Amino acid sequence: MRIFLDAMGGDNAPKAPVEGALEALRENPELTIVLAGDLKQVEPLLKDCEDVRGRIELLDAPEVITNDESPVMGVRQKKKSATVIGMLQLKEKQVDGFVSAGSTGAVLAGGMFRLGRVPGIERPALAPILPNGKPLGALLIDCGANVDCKPDYLLQFGMMGSIYMRDVMKVSNPRVGLINIGVESDKGNELVKTVYPMMEKAPYNFVGNVEAREITNDVADVLVCDGFCGNLVLKFMEGVAGTLLGMIKKVLMSGLRSKLGALLAKPAFRRLKKAMDYSEVGGAPLLGVQGCVVKAHGSSDGHALCCAIRQLKRMIDADVPATIAKGVLAMRGEEK
Repeated sequence: MRIFLDAMGGDNAPKAPVEGALEALRENPELTIVLAGDLKQVEPLLKDCEDVRGRIELLDAPEVITNDESPVMGVRQKKKSATVIGMLQLKEKQVDGFVSAGSTGAVLAGGMFRLGRVPGIERPALAPILPNGKPLGALLIDCGANVDCKPDYLLQFGMMGSIYMRDVMKVSNPRVGLINIGVESDKGNELVKTVYPMMEKAPYNFVGNVEAREITNDVADVLVCDGFCGNLVLKFMEGVAGTLLGMIKKVLMSGLRSKLGALLAKPAFRRLKKAMDYSEVGGAPLLGVQGCVVKAHGSSDGHALCCAIRQLKRMIDADVPATIAKGVLAMRGEEK
């Protein structure tokens, strides 16, 4: 399996992508990674990796599409960027999947314009995993790719999310919920009130509306919303997790007795931190494009990028784009 990794994407590039590539290669002996970036910066980081160096292919991609420029213009103009080269290689089947911690907008634009959408999908969506007390968590779709949505988009988001959780995360008959301000079918804005009856008739396990306070309570395996709402949910949860862990640490370090208790409870707190850590998930799959793409968090370290590669491998093994295409046909049959 060949994975294309953007070595210049993210806040900690190229160090983090290189470290993530090495960890992933040592974890999976059948993996080959195309590491694309400014070789003057990348090559010095590969001095002590003789054990896996034969499975690393370096590709010079000196241009970087930053967060400060138009993603569409960046994809059109910066042909020597890892995002553009990687998407083209994925389209031409030279690699099996693409990972980047770089500009989200550039990954979205590259997926849309270079790979193209799965036939029948109107808008691709980003779908990260949120912690909910279960080992697998819940899939949030969309988290920012589509700020303004139509009912058909949300209907398709539910189908794509259900397929991902079923085929990649191995959840039997995933529960699909619609994020709303109340559980009643007539609550919410025009968008969610319109799509509710459509989702009831869809060929997936729709369980109704999910209020924000229930998102972390394991009431659904897939949480559907527009990208504006989803991005607010995602960023708020990231902030709460960081604040909560900081508060716990501060309280535990406030006195001798609490410090002794913290020492005894250290393994439990380590497990709690891991359960709330986005880096253990890896990133958000871009669902609805004709290729397997994972967008890692911009602040990802090496381990987070290794987890993103691991997530991408599962996505490739499940052939998610082809399965989504079959899901579109099933939905059309249901509508008829």
